[in-house]
Amino acid sequence: MTIIESIRGEYERYQRLAESAMAQVEEPQLSAAPSAESNSIAMICWHVSGNLKSRFKDFLTTDGEKPWRNREEEFDTRTVTRAGLLAKWKDGWTTLFAALGELSDDSLTKEVTIRGQAVSVMEALHRSLAHTSYHVGQIVYLAKEGAGAGWTSLSIPKGQSAAFNQNPSGQKPHEHVARLERK
Repeated sequence: MTIIESIRGEYERYQRLAESAMAQVEEPQLSAAPSAESNSIAMICWHVSGNLKSRFKDFLTTDGEKPWRNREEEFDTRTVTRAGLLAKWKDGWTTLFAALGELSDDSLTKEVTIRGQAVSVMEALHRSLAHTSYHVGQIVYLAKEGAGAGWTSLSIPKGQSAAFNQNPSGQKPHEHVARLERK
């Protein structure tokens, strides 16, 4: 497995994790923020999508903060449908995966710019993966709160660590999420 394939696998895992979490909430909960100072799942999805699209459109040849991106608008309060949210969400991921498809491990030492600062492709990918996983964690938390008692754990459920350790067949988190999706 190459480094690029490994990074792609982690992105795919976080994409599935967020989508599995969002699938567990009713449509109105996608637009609901816990407080006036908080973000909704929709806001976070708009932000992640906008970030991925900006960073990875023409990744190797243009600055990662595109002039057309309006980051502040990503956090506007909005009421969304599930279909509308997923279309916006997937738009960013499609851009990311297209860019990753053009990279090889030989690309990792090349330079790209983000907000005028030169960084290696490897650093840009790690920063983006960390940023994305941070926001996926927020999505999972909001979805879990929204689903309440109906929540199906996306990792090892509370109180089941010992049983899991006896049979760690789901050791790789992406395998556990994939099993949930097949249910």
